[in-house]
Amino acid sequence: MGEADESRLGAAGPVGSAEGVPEDPVEPAAETAGEGERSTRGKTGGPAKKKGSGLLETLMYTLGGVVVALLVHTFLLQSFYIPSESMQNTLLVNDYVVVNKLAYKLGPVERGDIVVFKGWDGEDTIKRVIGVGGDHVKCCDAKQRITVNGTPLDEEGKYLYPGAKPSDREFDVKVPKGRLWLMGDHRNNSADSRFYTDDGHQGTISEDDVTGRAFLRYWPLNRISFLSRPGTFSVVR
Repeated sequence: MGEADESRLGAAGPVGSAEGVPEDPVEPAAETAGEGERSTRGKTGGPAKKKGSGLLETLMYTLGGVVVALLVHTFLLQSFYIPSESMQNTLLVNDYVVVNKLAYKLGPVERGDIVVFKGWDGEDTIKRVIGVGGDHVKCCDAKQRITVNGTPLDEEGKYLYPGAKPSDREFDVKVPKGRLWLMGDHRNNSADSRFYTDDGHQGTISEDDVTGRAFLRYWPLNRISFLSRPGTFSVVR
């Protein structure tokens, strides 16, 4: 297996505002807030507003924008940039994604989701969910495919990095309730659950450590796309 590359997710900032071997940390992108329009007086309009009043109005609009941005950043959406190659070719270095922080307040984490979470070293990290609580994940069957609950995953040509094996490391794990087994799409260049099977949790991550689901790649412009859940996992029971 290739040498691990460390990847920290970069936060892009409030809402607008995630990765490798060993991990895939992402970092948030920079925060902006809109500025309110200034009031002006037309030729036939009423009396001009006082200068101080216009300034106060602008400050109030700006403050309101900041508050809204902070609320959205805290409770709803957050942007991250991708600093490493562990999720290629789904996510490339310097791609930007938007994460829905409410996704798992409203429903369960599902196999195939791309999630940002606090990784094994405590940093923001991005990977794909392969197994959820109760799943039996194993590598590999006679055809070198990863299986989930005995069902082989058809990953090639879907999201697995071209030419990469599903895994060069063997594993056989029953995912504990409330935890997740996560892997990068570029299996030769991703330190994921496979690397931490001796950590006391068999390499799994708690659902409580998940920030949210990455659902949109919005930069660069020529790569704008929704990050949908692949049908590969629909046959798993």
